[in-house]
Amino acid sequence: MAAHNLLLRFPAAFRQSILTVRPFIASTSSTSAYTSRPYSAEAPRVAPESSVNHAEVTHFNAMASDWWDPHGSSRLLHLMNPLRHQFLRRCLATEAREPNEKLRFLDIGCGGGIFAESAARRRDVESVTAIDPTPEVLAVAKRHQRTDPLLLEPNRLTYLQTSIEDLQTPPNKQYDIISLFEVIEHIQRPNPFLQSCLSHLKPGGWLIGSTIARHPISWFTTKFVAEDILRMVPRGTHDWNQYINPKEMWQWARAQPELNVAEGVGWHVMGVVYVPGMGWKEVKGSEEVGNYFFGVKKREGGA
Repeated sequence: MAAHNLLLRFPAAFRQSILTVRPFIASTSSTSAYTSRPYSAEAPRVAPESSVNHAEVTHFNAMASDWWDPHGSSRLLHLMNPLRHQFLRRCLATEAREPNEKLRFLDIGCGGGIFAESAARRRDVESVTAIDPTPEVLAVAKRHQRTDPLLLEPNRLTYLQTSIEDLQTPPNKQYDIISLFEVIEHIQRPNPFLQSCLSHLKPGGWLIGSTIARHPISWFTTKFVAEDILRMVPRGTHDWNQYINPKEMWQWARAQPELNVAEGVGWHVMGVVYVPGMGWKEVKGSEEVGNYFFGVKKREGGA
């Protein structure tokens, strides 16, 4: 009864989200409602199937025109980009690399190219392949690429309209870094999608991404405040039911024999919070209730 009364204090939209997500929860325990979803560790391996959601494609096509406007609908992505590189450096700092070693990046769900462009400018990068299924957004990315001669060098930055399931990568051309920034919360079947990503990652490489924990606070900040009140993000950008908790990501990674999930060595998490007027800041512990970065390393032997 106490839990029921507490639930009634939340807005109707949030109560509806609770009812909608319940069929996806693995455990029947009421205490596990925000800590377990079956696709994380328990979902079986299935044959690759396109992860492209045509409703999502339509939504992001509508955002294409002001993707590179730092005050437009992608403002929060622009502000978050420096932290993407900060987290990437943290993951790479745990291993020894040759001074002149160059990295090959695959940026999945690249959108208009905010991270892809910045990655292609790194001194330690050989090439960046950026893929997205959204044609209008990719057109914006390619148009913006032409403003920087460095990005037009052969193989420096290549945009492809494709899904990860349709991408062809020879074994000797696998990638050192695969990035999934603000992508996985838009995927309805994360387990097979992540399996497809791993097939393109070379042994010793890193799968690095950012997403949002499924918690009442994240519903309040990302849906109610950001979308409905402040309109910092277009309505319909996020589906709270598809948010993924850090523990679920770790459970999925632990279930993959080719991944190293040793804390601080093969597995990293960094919680971040948006502070109005200051941008995104790292806040330890915030990964449990909101936005966070995750990184996991593929074992050198591949298994």
